[in-house]
Amino acid sequence: MTSGILHVDMDAFFASCEVARRPELRGRPVIVGGLGARGVVSAANYPARAYGVHSALPMAMARRRCPRGVFLSPDFTEYKRVSDSVMAIFRDVTPLVEPLSVDEAFLDVRGARRLFGEPREIAEGIRERIFAEHDITCTVGVAPTKFMAKLASTKAKPDGLLVIEPDGVLAFLHPLPVSDLWGVGEKTASSLARLGLHTVGDVAALPVARLRAAVGQAAALHLHELASGRDPRTVNVTREEKSVGAETTFDTDVSDPDVLRRALLELSNKVGSRARRAGYVGRTVTVKIRFDDFRTITRSRTLHTPTDVARELFTLANALLTEHSGGAALRLIGVRLEGLVETGRVARQPALGEREHGWRDAEQTVDSLRERFGAKVVRPASLLDPAAGDH
Repeated sequence: MTSGILHVDMDAFFASCEVARRPELRGRPVIVGGLGARGVVSAANYPARAYGVHSALPMAMARRRCPRGVFLSPDFTEYKRVSDSVMAIFRDVTPLVEPLSVDEAFLDVRGARRLFGEPREIAEGIRERIFAEHDITCTVGVAPTKFMAKLASTKAKPDGLLVIEPDGVLAFLHPLPVSDLWGVGEKTASSLARLGLHTVGDVAALPVARLRAAVGQAAALHLHELASGRDPRTVNVTREEKSVGAETTFDTDVSDPDVLRRALLELSNKVGSRARRAGYVGRTVTVKIRFDDFRTITRSRTLHTPTDVARELFTLANALLTEHSGGAALRLIGVRLEGLVETGRVARQPALGEREHGWRDAEQTVDSLRERFGAKVVRPASLLDPAAGDH
């Protein structure tokens, strides 16, 4: 076993992209996210984090904590452009790249040594090239397994590089708190603490049978393997999208059923369009509901036949929302299509009585028109707002 797995994680990616194209912001606290009254923080650079600002924090609270911060709306087109370029840098080194999101990826560089040197040299070269080409920093963890590489990058943040050699895995791993194990949240940590297990080494030393009594069979085996430094997962270059979704946060809490239906229809159209553009259909529709007290639930229903048709998504999502919202005031709603498979791998069976050229054909035509003339050129009649001059 060699330390040939890299986990590369961009540092405060959205905020770093903004500072890179606006050098006058360097050193200042920069917060990116929704700027409305109900917006949340998407990213905060490290000067902003010193004030207690972090992702998912309500923007109103971020403004109170950091009143002199620079607050910016996200520019996802720019972030995707930089992300695509960074991923291309990775693939210049090795074809074995597994993107996890726009700003992080696993790389298997064991086969790249002859061309680019040892893993540490490869990691240093990647960091230097990203900084030279984009003026942003990243942190790299290098280890024999994906779990250890991810852990190494977490400990080296920000703008760092940490290499864990195979013979140093247990010495590095065992003194760490159990919360550093992948899959251990507050509830599991409490269960382990009741057994007197506070460090990763404690978990590794405990027989699996006793661990099983606290966390169950599957979790016991999983945690014991990780605590012993074992992780059989390989870098997966064919990693598929798991879901496509969209959500909206209202400026004020909403309980009006008509307003909620309009918002849900718009979200369903976004999700259907994104799925078609990516070449996927999905079998499970999930609705996310956040109430005015911040309590959040998700509810799902599975279709017999996978779909990418917004009308079908809306029908199911609306039924879920009606059933589970209870008429309460809502802060946020979202729609997600899960259980994705490539469109070409599914033979779509028309519903009984459905026309040969039905809703899917109509929505594909709308997709084409929007690509040519803009997102608002064609909209469902129920989304038109006469007061805003839509007609």
